[in-house]
Amino acid sequence: MRVLVVYCHPVPESFCAAIRDNAIEVLKARGWEVRLLDLYAENFDPVMGCDERRSYNEHAPQDPALKSHIENLNWAQAILFIYPTWWYGLPAMLKGWLDRVWATDVAFRLPAGKGRIQSLVRHVTKIGVITTCGAPTWWSVVVGQPGRKTILRGMRALCATRCRTFFLAHYLMDASTSRSRAAFLAKVRAKLERF
Repeated sequence: MRVLVVYCHPVPESFCAAIRDNAIEVLKARGWEVRLLDLYAENFDPVMGCDERRSYNEHAPQDPALKSHIENLNWAQAILFIYPTWWYGLPAMLKGWLDRVWATDVAFRLPAGKGRIQSLVRHVTKIGVITTCGAPTWWSVVVGQPGRKTILRGMRALCATRCRTFFLAHYLMDASTSRSRAAFLAKVRAKLERF
């Protein structure tokens, strides 16, 4: 299995980094081929410019900086997102990556006139999300979990018909303890053993 790990956190020593390292270790131990996209480390530009937006519905992005990202998306059979939940959703860096990379003639093709969009990422058969969140579970549910829905409903709809998904979150991250973090890492490892 070929898995693309999309990692998004600006702090190198963050708990998300520990999640990333544990995840990659488990996936490689299973014999999976792993590619890592560290959006902050590579200084990914999440901003879609005027010309890029004007041509968005016409053809794939032309920015050379997106070429390797598009190639990685086309290569992946599974995608694992690891990020902190900020204001109940995706960090702007990750949202910008989705906007710019999951684009026309990359992730989907727009029909001429009316009709359904055609998926170009049916080769993705698994999507996982591992996140941290300062809010408690109940409050995240009350506000609708927009980050979770963006990936596991919106993006998943473009993937394989029977695309398997999972979502793991360490809630109350700001009040976490070494014990809660260790327990969460154990949960991450167990989930990825079955991913």
